[in-house]
Amino acid sequence: MAVVAGADPGHVFPAIALCLRFVKAGDDPTLFISDRWVDAAAGAGITTISLAGMAPGRELDLGRALYGRAAVLARSLAPELAALAPDLVVCDVLAQGGVMAAELLGVPWAKLSPHPLYEPSRGLPPLGSGLAVGVGASGRLRDVTLRAATARSIRQGDRQRARARRSIGLKARDRGPVARLIATLPALEVPRPDWPDNARVVGPLLWEPTRRRLTPPPGDAPLVVVAPSTASSGAVGMAELALTALRGTGTRAVVSTFGDEPDGLPPWARAGLGRQDEMLREASVAVCGGGHGLLVKALLAGVPVVVVPGGGDQWELANRVARQGSGVVVRPSTADALRAAVVRVLGDPRFAAAATTAAATASDVHDPVQVCRAALAGR
Repeated sequence: MAVVAGADPGHVFPAIALCLRFVKAGDDPTLFISDRWVDAAAGAGITTISLAGMAPGRELDLGRALYGRAAVLARSLAPELAALAPDLVVCDVLAQGGVMAAELLGVPWAKLSPHPLYEPSRGLPPLGSGLAVGVGASGRLRDVTLRAATARSIRQGDRQRARARRSIGLKARDRGPVARLIATLPALEVPRPDWPDNARVVGPLLWEPTRRRLTPPPGDAPLVVVAPSTASSGAVGMAELALTALRGTGTRAVVSTFGDEPDGLPPWARAGLGRQDEMLREASVAVCGGGHGLLVKALLAGVPVVVVPGGGDQWELANRVARQGSGVVVRPSTADALRAAVVRVLGDPRFAAAATTAAATASDVHDPVQVCRAALAGR
């Protein structure tokens, strides 16, 4: 197996987790990954190969950045894949270079979605809107209108992908994955009339980048885990905002960080790098940016969430969590609004009960390794 990861931690960590599942099942995965995470993945016992140019950059035209860079990456990746001679290439949804390289070699590929299925649907509002499916004639008309408004951008992306593929000798359209691994909780998915036949919900693929345990402040006051987004599109300054909001609420706080720690921590707060899953076992509520990884960790621990969403898919996920009943969305992101949301969640046991209900759906998923093996056997 070859696994090609995306660049952000929210795409790297699920790829590492999937490789570990392959290893445990007796397969031989090789992970293609950005430089930043090579040592961490190798330390987990995974064969890794570093690839530069995996991130789409910060160009305003995301389609051009994603597909143009993918075509360049595919040329350098194809010889590496050829040397491995894999039976299957599993590509993150953002790793279009992996898709193109696999097709250059004629190797089957699978798509890894480290979140719910985000492909457009004729039965849903545009993904990213955060809207529930419209009800009644007016609701259906709203959804049709919104889908028409986004169709132009979708067609533009299709054209950009086609140009990039033709530039390296591929057909304009790919032949499609042999399997789609949807690595989320069923509680975060939404029914759609056009669910792909080869898509399987395989449950969250989670990996902790450290073994360190971050000890929370002493006491028995409710513990709030604050986890700013690791995504480049995440809300800025969320840790500082959360600490301001929690002041005077009678809670303790642990701020999970990958980089710089907030200055001037009060005595009721701690901050640093530590295992988020262990922090959440002791938590009463999690304050986060709406990234999929932290959301599902919190829900699996039965912990309700207060979400301060940034860009990307965070608004979509935040609203799905709110509709499911296990969280509150804070918008606009002010200290007063965040404080009120935390107090509300702590005071209403229905939020924790909904999180526990969401966690229970983890038993209704497929094994990603078996999904891949079945896809190869059925070719």
